[in-house]
Amino acid sequence: MTVEAVDTRADEKEERADVSASADLLVDAADSEILLDVKGLKKHFPILGGVFRRPVGWVKAVDGVDFQIRRGETLGLVGESGCGKTTTGRCIIHLEQPTAGVLRFNRDGQWVNVNRRTISSLRKDIQIIFQDPYSSLSPRMKIRDIIAEPLEAQGMKSRRGRYERVEQLLEAVGMKPSHMNRYPHEFSGGQRQRIGIARALALNPSLVICDEPVSALDVSIQAQVLNLLEDLQQQFGLTYLFIAHNLSVVQHISDRVAVMYLGRIVELADVESLFRDPRHPYTEALFSAIPVPDPDFKMNQIILQGDVPSASNPPSGCHFHPRCRYAIDICRTEAPSLTPVDGDAQTGPTSHFVSCHRYRELDLAGIEVRNGA
Repeated sequence: MTVEAVDTRADEKEERADVSASADLLVDAADSEILLDVKGLKKHFPILGGVFRRPVGWVKAVDGVDFQIRRGETLGLVGESGCGKTTTGRCIIHLEQPTAGVLRFNRDGQWVNVNRRTISSLRKDIQIIFQDPYSSLSPRMKIRDIIAEPLEAQGMKSRRGRYERVEQLLEAVGMKPSHMNRYPHEFSGGQRQRIGIARALALNPSLVICDEPVSALDVSIQAQVLNLLEDLQQQFGLTYLFIAHNLSVVQHISDRVAVMYLGRIVELADVESLFRDPRHPYTEALFSAIPVPDPDFKMNQIILQGDVPSASNPPSGCHFHPRCRYAIDICRTEAPSLTPVDGDAQTGPTSHFVSCHRYRELDLAGIEVRNGA
């Protein structure tokens, strides 16, 4: 094992110690509107090598992510494949154990640190809708048992009570109570996703992590599911972390959007400000690739040079600098922090944050500017 690998392994042990040392005690939440507070979230996967399969390096899938989600809002999390957005969502619900960072959930006006010791008690409050509605449903279980399983796990002993709840949930997602006696293979993709949504809502959660819930569906079905999610949000007072790579979908459903690149958030703003006035070159490049439904419009797509760097060996300084046409010397040596665009005086729910050394001097094209609006 190399000296670098030994040092990296020691750093990982220290980070895990930071996570395990997080207190589980409840403390009063300073801002009752904030439902989830994420600070310094990291998830590093080991690269095993040698005869004894010991770590020789680390894939830094999530490398220091900070954001907050307010009650009743939808925070979109976007980025290209491999940027760490799905891993971020899985770490929040502890399907992946975070390497480092602090996750706090506001339960009844008190902060609860989300970790291995508290996640069982928070299952009722935090749920997830998976990307693939077929592989996330057991083919050997009837729909009634799939949706009722979390109810039974959380202590509802009455079978009749569970099935009555299943009927209510199926009706809420636009399906018939008679469907509860069928198996997943008897439904279409859109119907299976509705079943997954019903299962996620079984315990009346406050926060639902939507992990690309419409990417596997036809375009017409995508619109139906998106409208259903918006209706359910109004009906049950839900808060969404909406993970996607389709910017048009994110623009439609989100209140705020966080843009990820190689394990870090590079820009965070309300949806109108972000699409109209992006401040990070990566965000501008993403927007330039959105197709415009006008045959006479000439695309001015920004082609990023080179390949996405490996998360096991990310570039120094700004992770985006090898592909950025605006990069200067400081971008190659110093990592920028996520900074409020308007200064420290404005850090409210509609604040615009960006991680770029040159955000003040660059004039980047947004959607409305590019379309001539």
